[in-house]
Amino acid sequence: MIGAGAMGADHIRTISRSVPSARVSAVYDFNTDTARAAASPVGADVVSSAEQLIDSASVDAVIIASPDRTHADLVRACLAAGKQVLCEKPLAVTADEAYGVVEAEVVGGRRLLQVGFMRRYDPGFVSLKRTITDGTVGEVRIVHAIHRNASSSTSTDDAGLITGSMIHELDTIPWLLDDEITDIRVESPVVDGFRDPQLATIWTKGGVMVTAEVFVNAAYGYDVRCEVVGSRGTASLAPAEAVSTRVAGVDGVPVRDDFVAHFADAYRIELSTWADEALAGRTTGPSAWDGYVANAVAEAGVASLASGARERVTLKDRPALYA
Repeated sequence: MIGAGAMGADHIRTISRSVPSARVSAVYDFNTDTARAAASPVGADVVSSAEQLIDSASVDAVIIASPDRTHADLVRACLAAGKQVLCEKPLAVTADEAYGVVEAEVVGGRRLLQVGFMRRYDPGFVSLKRTITDGTVGEVRIVHAIHRNASSSTSTDDAGLITGSMIHELDTIPWLLDDEITDIRVESPVVDGFRDPQLATIWTKGGVMVTAEVFVNAAYGYDVRCEVVGSRGTASLAPAEAVSTRVAGVDGVPVRDDFVAHFADAYRIELSTWADEALAGRTTGPSAWDGYVANAVAEAGVASLASGARERVTLKDRPALYA
């Protein structure tokens, strides 16, 4: 495990409790105390550098949960070492950097990387996707997505909200619809300072329109919703209620709800599936190409927020490895 903060520490606990095909053997974090606190309960070694962990003969596979800016370089190091690797989103900070990872994996000739888009493993989202593929709602016309956090210590600027938080929606939508995002416009009601919340209007190649609201300091708690509107009906993750009110607690204390708890099943299924596949020497989850595509859409979204215009998403050619 590289990175033992909230995400990394939770992955360590999940693996030790719910993933019998894997064992956490080594942990690295730039904060040694953080690494020790996460490693000690599972009997893992604390190592002095990410490079030492990646190159260790006793490490078969690597999970990267370190800060976003470190992801691409660490993934390339894992690929060079021939190690299976699960990298938390985003794959990189820029689309070019992400495509560099794609190129590095293509040179190796086989897939070793999975990007941590865990919503693809969430039972709710999987069920929602099924209502589309089995024709329950008819031909999809519109999708409404909502993604809110009580507060965020990572997505703290305009671009970072898109590349670090909205990127979940930018991966979920193409996967959910089995479609490609072609255009995006991102706006915010906030004019001065950190532009949070943000509202994206997204267009797909198949003609679906999507609204995606991301609000990373919503105060009241963690909240993810999605509704698919089709020609025959709708399907939604959110229960239908006459009136639903959610507010911050007394004296502004947020509701005790976070992304780890909300997507606990998704993370467990994601890690179990990845570990089983890594043990078998294969990877079928979200790919480096998927990570690159999400970064490319995010980059267009950042440009749109600055320009106020609808921006076209431009992608490089897709390598045969990801066909």
